[in-house]
Amino acid sequence: MNQTDAIAIGLPPVFSAQAEDLARLAAQSRQRRLIPETGIDFASNDYLGLGRSGLLVDAARAALDRGVPVGSGGSRLLRGNCDEHEALEAEAATFFGSESALWFATGYAANSALFSTLPQRGDLIVHDELVHASAHEGMKLGRAETVSVRHNDPDAFELAIRRYRADGGTGRVWLAVESLYSMDGDRAPLDALTTIADRHDAVLLIDEAHATGVFGINGRGLADTISGRENVITLRTCGKALGCEGALVCGPAVVKDFLVNRGRGFIFSTAPSPLMAAVVRASLEIVRTRPELREALWQRVRHAETLLGLLGAQIAGSQIIPLIIGSDERTMQLAGALQAAGFDVRGIRPPTVPNGTARLRISITLNASLGQIGDLAAALAEATAKA
Repeated sequence: MNQTDAIAIGLPPVFSAQAEDLARLAAQSRQRRLIPETGIDFASNDYLGLGRSGLLVDAARAALDRGVPVGSGGSRLLRGNCDEHEALEAEAATFFGSESALWFATGYAANSALFSTLPQRGDLIVHDELVHASAHEGMKLGRAETVSVRHNDPDAFELAIRRYRADGGTGRVWLAVESLYSMDGDRAPLDALTTIADRHDAVLLIDEAHATGVFGINGRGLADTISGRENVITLRTCGKALGCEGALVCGPAVVKDFLVNRGRGFIFSTAPSPLMAAVVRASLEIVRTRPELREALWQRVRHAETLLGLLGAQIAGSQIIPLIIGSDERTMQLAGALQAAGFDVRGIRPPTVPNGTARLRISITLNASLGQIGDLAAALAEATAKA
């Protein structure tokens, strides 16, 4: 049936529902669009400036010279398992202090596989209300009961577990948090949550996406002191401070084996590029042996906190500095003004953040100098005075 015939019998035009939804988003100043990168980087997660660095370019060239293939040719369980995959996982497990590691093509795929595969029917996942969308996607695909609790509130986790047990729940409890939250830049109370996990024989799932490479001994993240425990699983994203792509699930060996055997997102996906595995290996070595990169980043963060704090930005002691605007429309106006002035700052709107908290998410990286941070603050002050 062509579109003319469909209209003749009263059917709506093809994709009319989608077009109407997009129109509603546009009316709310919430329609997303792909725009090219432009201006000075205050938007990316390339915190250590490795994404386009000569260091990783050289690592890629060296890997190609020694014959590392670009494509894997199949899933890891067929012919797609390469020596570079194996070497990366072994080195990552050692670096992050865990018994094993399993590499996924993206952090989204890793989180989705974790939450849909490990918790079983009858189990309970207690998650911070601000955990990443990929965790929510995995929970939707899984069989466990889920409950959302107030952000960064250990007492809320405790209460949810006690209610589950009082109601007759006998399964395993899983506690899901991010060590550093991507939109607020604040940290999870990992010490308190570890105590709760031990008390209730629970498993702690920690997404270290924005902490890996930036925090901890040699950049091992905020969970570096607990990542070797048998009841702790960490996710280490490779596409942020490590400057590459993919994600490593680190934890007990049984977790890796179970994901290899039961994780559909792993089993039925073409293996990530062996070349990228080689580059991630090089990035881990750079992060381990080049502490001056983190020192330079923290110098920039402290400078940005001083200047942007005076303008009302939320300071949480991390490389992520949000300026809460509230109005979706005004947020995008300010972002546009900064972009026009040569600064790549992006506006973040609901549903990525809660209603009424649209914001400028200012990311501090080694891709911007101290002087450029000062220039951004001046431009922001001018833009907010006009908006």
